[in-house]
Amino acid sequence: MKKINIISIVTLIMVLMWTSCSEDFLEPKPLSFYAPENTFVNEDGLNAALVACLRNARHEFYGDGNPMITENIFSDVAVEGTTDKSGPAMDLPAQILPDANLNSTNYNRIGWYWQEGFYRIKYANTVISRIDVAEWDSEADRNNILGKAYFHRARVYYRLTQQFGDVPLLLEEVTAPKLDFYTCTRESILKKMKKDMEFAAQWVKTEADGVPIGDINKAACNHLLTKINLALHEYDDAIASASAVIDDGYHHLMTERFGIDKDDPEKNVTWDLHQVPNKSIAENRERIYLLTSREELTEDGASERISMMRQNVPFWPKNIKTPNGNNGMSDKPLGSKVSGKEVEIDMVTTYGRGIGRCRQTPYSHTGNWDDPNDYRHAPGNWMNMEDMVYNNPDLKNKNDDYYGKNLQLYNDAGGILCTDTIRSWFGWPHYKLYVADPTDNTPDGGNGDWYCYRLAETYLLRAEAYFWNGESQKAADDLNAVRTRANAAPYSADQINLGTILDERARELYYEEPRKTEITRMAFMLAESGKPCYNGKTYSMSNFSENNFWYDRVMEKNSFYRENVVAPHYTYRAAPWIALWPIPASAINSNTMGVINQNKGYPGEENYREPVYWQDGEGEGIIVDPNATE
Repeated sequence: MKKINIISIVTLIMVLMWTSCSEDFLEPKPLSFYAPENTFVNEDGLNAALVACLRNARHEFYGDGNPMITENIFSDVAVEGTTDKSGPAMDLPAQILPDANLNSTNYNRIGWYWQEGFYRIKYANTVISRIDVAEWDSEADRNNILGKAYFHRARVYYRLTQQFGDVPLLLEEVTAPKLDFYTCTRESILKKMKKDMEFAAQWVKTEADGVPIGDINKAACNHLLTKINLALHEYDDAIASASAVIDDGYHHLMTERFGIDKDDPEKNVTWDLHQVPNKSIAENRERIYLLTSREELTEDGASERISMMRQNVPFWPKNIKTPNGNNGMSDKPLGSKVSGKEVEIDMVTTYGRGIGRCRQTPYSHTGNWDDPNDYRHAPGNWMNMEDMVYNNPDLKNKNDDYYGKNLQLYNDAGGILCTDTIRSWFGWPHYKLYVADPTDNTPDGGNGDWYCYRLAETYLLRAEAYFWNGESQKAADDLNAVRTRANAAPYSADQINLGTILDERARELYYEEPRKTEITRMAFMLAESGKPCYNGKTYSMSNFSENNFWYDRVMEKNSFYRENVVAPHYTYRAAPWIALWPIPASAINSNTMGVINQNKGYPGEENYREPVYWQDGEGEGIIVDPNATE
């Protein structure tokens, strides 16, 4: 496998020191004594900054309490499952406030998206601002690097504008302290990002041309451009940019068995697609943008553990009793001893030791599955709690005849046998989340690659563009390309709407897509267009914070928020204004010479100032301040 080329130890140290930064993006500091004028003078030097972008992007998925949990629990597919402490985000209107702790692995990672997003913008802007300071062998080499920098900046701004709405727009390198940021309109930011990504899609090299796995390629640029085109209601352009990937002659959906288990008749192509060793092999042509991590260090230090099982698998070692009232489960590996008895049924090595943080909703683990033949929910790929068995060796000491038998939630009298069903009793996609970790006796996810963009999503994005464009049969065709690959029956054209598209995305892209981002994007599109939704409602931007599709979708599908389920420390609640997250108070308060608006519904919204906006023109365009006086 070809990897990203090593730059130099000194350059990487410089990049790492550059990323050790202040508590707030509004307090930028000059770069370290590894002077930019000495480092960013050629392709390798500028690429070092983009390696920092790649590393930053990977952190969304890797490590304990990774930020992707937050994207999921602010949606229809999951809730925060940590029930043994106060702090995790459950009562959203009470807990999600501008001055709350918004960047904690134990609470939520809203602040991570804000802070790390602007750090990644900083790295990209350094490359963009210095692109013509460097020496180049060709225009193609220059524009490839510039296009990759545009990608990283545009990907952050696409996410920020769906997470927070209007945010500051930074288009140049910041080399001195700056305290006069102003909020810029979401729409104009997206227009600027579209322009940049059209350039990137033209110039960034393809994987077929030798772009290393894990780096940015032309297909990734077109995939991101498709999302931006959708957000701007540019449906024909979205169809064109998605088609540029689908029809590029290199990528295709994986419909035949491949990889390490291809000869195992008990498995299927869905299993093959998500096995860690298969994600980076040349045979896999569905991969578009892969986040990479290896046990051996890669050039950017990417040996992080992905911990997917820890976040997403139920906390099954605890809280589960047999019908006889004994503790039923053990998370000890084969050969270990419990109460003098050796472990004979090793489930921790097979399924991992979860703590149930990203707790799937009943909609996600059960209600959304409408075809019993769907590989993605089939036995062996998908795990339900009833598929596990009581494996605690101590049950043999107690002559408990349920040892080795399948779990059950209720005893014969109807009594519940799990003392915490929020955290310890739900289904999960084993085929996707299992990442082996042979170094850990209670594995929760080792080194492994993770899909960031995959062709299945490109098909679903084009299906959505066709739907918005009134081409229902073409929308059905694209959605069914993904659906039938998983052995599920196709939908007819009259079944296609935003609901069925979101349902299919949930089935195919769980923990790959940023779910909250995508639902909020659709909420904006409905409010801006005034088009009727499948739920019979129409929406408007005039009252977006009080009435929007994000909230209605969450309340429709997420029974925890809809039914105000009571947990030990909180009651699950949501609210319409949380369609947009609060701007961290620290960012607003430290911006003493400018104005960053707070979103409606949160303390500080009363200090609103008309946002600036980006306006296209010659060169890079200009930022217009409607509040300025001549």
